Amino acid sequence: MVSMKLQFTWKTVLLPAVGLLAFFLYLYIFNVDIPKIIATARGIEVSFYLLAIAAVMLETFFFALSWRSLLSFLSVKLSVVKSFLYIWFGIFIDLVIPAESISGEISRIYLVTREQNGATGKVVASLVTQRLIGMSINIVSLFVGATALLMRHQLGGIVLNLTVFLAVSTLIFLVLLLLLCIKERWTLKIIDAVIRFAEYVTRGRWKLTSVRKEVAKAAKAFHSAMKEFGRAPKTLFTPAFFSVLSWIFSLAVAYSVFWSIGLPSIPWSVIIVTCSVVAAVKAIPLGVPFEVGLPEITMSTLYMVLGVPPDIAATATILTRIITVWLRFFIGFAVQQWLGIKAITTK
Repeated sequence: MVSMKLQFTWKTVLLPAVGLLAFFLYLYIFNVDIPKIIATARGIEVSFYLLAIAAVMLETFFFALSWRSLLSFLSVKLSVVKSFLYIWFGIFIDLVIPAESISGEISRIYLVTREQNGATGKVVASLVTQRLIGMSINIVSLFVGATALLMRHQLGGIVLNLTVFLAVSTLIFLVLLLLLCIKERWTLKIIDAVIRFAEYVTRGRWKLTSVRKEVAKAAKAFHSAMKEFGRAPKTLFTPAFFSVLSWIFSLAVAYSVFWSIGLPSIPWSVIIVTCSVVAAVKAIPLGVPFEVGLPEITMSTLYMVLGVPPDIAATATILTRIITVWLRFFIGFAVQQWLGIKAITTK
């Protein structure tokens, strides 16, 4: 059985450090008062910040329930506790391995398949469906948030263009993903092309005949599972409901952070647009562990453009990312270690 042990190298530390340096350089260039940021952070209301931490936990919990609901429909049995732990494991992988858009999902496929042989296609179908739901929610959020800001005369220029671009790009990708889910022949052709390319690059050293058969078998199971969802669309209501709850709690994280630093009047439309844009940015595989750099710059810039004072915007960004990146990292690391120990003791 293949293991998922992680090896930390100098790149694991260097790249996040470079990202953090870029963020603080950005603050310096735009004359953001860093001592004032520190003073604001020191004066936070701890109770509201704890609410933000609780919101992160609930966001992850409902995301896990959404995934479990999809698996249950496909007759893949997974307890609530295991689904919750596997989500945390996936978050840890997403943060450490620089391929944000797929690495965590691959880890979840591995974990479920390790204990339930033959379920690969169904697990992939559940993950793809969950991604489709998440993309749909993000498109709606961008539209709702942008509409609210337009009504308040706060949206224009680069923010409007960026919001429209991300909404359209996400919609295009969603349609393409749906087509791949429907067109089984297209999927098999892509798989065959990838394997042929791998054989060509390795000059025949890799004999992937058996791999081709296994992947094709999993692809057929995937499409069969997607057809099950298509024949019973009402079954998607429950996972979609849990996904919406998860998204609401993700917005509550940012809102609670603003409350903790004494800015309870922040409009929800600002939170919705900023979180939706950052979510779209984070989905890009930048090759940087811990997502450090671009999300921070994007978040703080959007806050500033949408009327938040620069020092408050930077403080809110830093406090939010402490929770959504570093707290998640340590929880995910603990889960990864526990699952590893449990796997060894079980064997």
